[in-house]
Amino acid sequence: MSISNAATKVEEFDLDTTAKDDGKSKKRPVKATKAKSTKGKPAAAEEAEVSSKSLDATQLYLGEIGFSPLLTAEEEVLFARRALRGDEAARKRMIESNLRLVVKISRRYSNRGLALLDLIEEGNLGLIRAVEKFDPERGFRFSTYATWWIRQTIERALMNQTRTIRLPIHVVKELNIYLRTARELSQKLDHEPTAEEIALKLDKPVEDVSKMLRLNERVSSVDTPIGGDGEKALLDIIPDINNSDPEVSTQDNDIKSSLVHWLDELNPKQKEVLARRFGLLGYEPSTLEEVGREINLTRERVRQIQVEGLRRLREVLIKQGLNMENLFSVEDE
Repeated sequence: MSISNAATKVEEFDLDTTAKDDGKSKKRPVKATKAKSTKGKPAAAEEAEVSSKSLDATQLYLGEIGFSPLLTAEEEVLFARRALRGDEAARKRMIESNLRLVVKISRRYSNRGLALLDLIEEGNLGLIRAVEKFDPERGFRFSTYATWWIRQTIERALMNQTRTIRLPIHVVKELNIYLRTARELSQKLDHEPTAEEIALKLDKPVEDVSKMLRLNERVSSVDTPIGGDGEKALLDIIPDINNSDPEVSTQDNDIKSSLVHWLDELNPKQKEVLARRFGLLGYEPSTLEEVGREINLTRERVRQIQVEGLRRLREVLIKQGLNMENLFSVEDE
């Protein structure tokens, strides 16, 4: 029997299996029919069909592993010793006999962001690792040892795969402590605990708790469909805070176009310094030191050229009957 789960079959077939009766190890036939196309179906119907397929695949997998006999303590020692010596058949028997343990542990992590089959798959990796590392001479049962490895691989998968922004493992573990404490307090206090209450319970600084809890905020895609028909995305209803008045935008564009012409009245060095300082002509706004590094001048020399350029530019504008004192805002650095 294959150790991996039956998830890959979902894409090709609708899988259905009948449950065992009275615990007898008599395998019922598995019905496999070609999946019908979901093209043209409503989104809700497609989601329900995918959910049904996932359930069928889970039932199929659970039905398959239900026929793997468990090992006695003596058999565990025997097969573990053989597996350590490189016996592939013994290794496979150890794995297959403990697949139900993986399912039992995986169920505890349901509704954490990963489907049950994905949790089982990750847990199976931990089980394989446990078989490879288990030393039967230490005197304890394999299930006790394997449980630790299975939980570790599942928890690590949840940490890595359920977050859009990946956090270091040690940070996620600390965050989980705060979240677990928050759940316990919410049951005792009958309300959502504050950062201060969590900090008091754990004897931690409030600032540290608040910082960690902010890391638990979920990231949502702006393309997430909203509404019953799903025709509108979240992006469509988010206001653009940078969208200025059309009249103001037009005026700004006119000023920028005129600035290019006015800068031509300056000498090349003055023109380059002002363009770099104030983000003109395709440059990004820069500090005096940044401009100095770019054109190999000291900060003080750049400041002097800036003063000379602004004075000259002001004279040009006055000749044209313009008064634009607020055109360039220079902050002290």
